[in-house]
Amino acid sequence: MAERHVRVESLVGLHSRPAAEFVKAAAAAPMEVTIGRFAEVPVNAKSILGVLALDARQGEQLRLCAEGDGADEVLESLATLFTEPNA
Repeated sequence: MAERHVRVESLVGLHSRPAAEFVKAAAAAPMEVTIGRFAEVPVNAKSILGVLALDARQGEQLRLCAEGDGADEVLESLATLFTEPNA
């Protein structure tokens, strides 16, 4: 299982627009992808309701996980979506 740790850089957290972009990118992946905090049960990264329910705020650390062929590349691509401070 591949794993990436990301920090939410957006000033307003993982709100609807960046969450929708993230879910769209995750949905394009041909494998299960999860996102969550370290001490919590992760959610399906392809579910907008699940991602929004995280209520992730600026500065929070999240864990992305995926398993299968190309998992590292998928996670690397998804991790870049968290690097924009104003997204």
